[in-house]
Amino acid sequence: MLLKGKNALVTGGTRGIGLAIVELFAKEGANVAFTYISSEAKANEICERLTSTDNKICAYKSDAADYTGSETLIEKVLEDFGSIDILVNNAGITRDNLLLRMSEEHFDEVIANNLKSVFNFTKSISKSMLRQKSGSIINITSIIGIRGQAGQSNYAASKSGIIGFTKSIADEFGSRSIRCNAVSPGFIETDMTEVLPEEVKKDILRQIPMQRMGQPEEVANAVLFLASDLSKYVSGQVLSVCGAMSR
Repeated sequence: MLLKGKNALVTGGTRGIGLAIVELFAKEGANVAFTYISSEAKANEICERLTSTDNKICAYKSDAADYTGSETLIEKVLEDFGSIDILVNNAGITRDNLLLRMSEEHFDEVIANNLKSVFNFTKSISKSMLRQKSGSIINITSIIGIRGQAGQSNYAASKSGIIGFTKSIADEFGSRSIRCNAVSPGFIETDMTEVLPEEVKKDILRQIPMQRMGQPEEVANAVLFLASDLSKYVSGQVLSVCGAMSR
C-alpha cells in the first residue's frame, strides 16, 4: 500500500499505459482521478471495477490539449478530492508520417496533445501543490524523444520537449518539496503498437537488447516508484523502461 491516503490524477487513463497506472495506483491504496476524451462507457467500467470501501476512483471527461478546460478539470478534482498529491501526465497521440508528407495540422495536433497538455495540467495544478509544499509530478515521455525515429518527427519533438520541461519544473519547484520526473517507455505492447505491420515489429525487436516489447504494467511499476515516498529524493530524472534501448 505504497500510496495509501494519497490522491492521484492520471491523464489518459482508459487504456494502455494509463490504464495500467490507474489500476496499480488503486491497488496500492490511492484515491485516483483519471481523464478520458471519448470512451465514457470504458471509463465508467473502470470506476465500478476499481472503487472499493478503502479508496475512491473517479473519471472525468477532458481534452488535455485545452488549457481552459484543464484549469476547470483541476478545480473540479480538487473540489471532489480535497487535494492532489500525484499528477501523471500520460495523455498522448501519434500522427506518424515522413516529414515530406506530414501536414502542419498533424504536427500541431501532436504537439498540442503530447506537450502542451503537460504544460496545461502542470500549470493548473501548481498553485495547489505549492501551497501544500509537496507533490510528485510524473510525465510520460518516450524512447523516441531520446533517440528519434524516422516518420515520427512530430512525436519525437513532443516527447523530447517533455524531458526539457520536466527538468525545468524540477528546478523551479524543488525548494517546495515538489518533485518532477519523467518515465521514458520503449516499445510497449499497447493499442499503438498492435496496429504496426509484422515486418515493422520484427525490426523493432532487433533493436531491443532484451528482445521483447515491454508490458504496460512494467511502465506502471516505474511510475509507482516515482509517485511514492520511495523516491523522496529523486527529481529532475528520466527513468527509461525500454529493455536497454537507451543504453
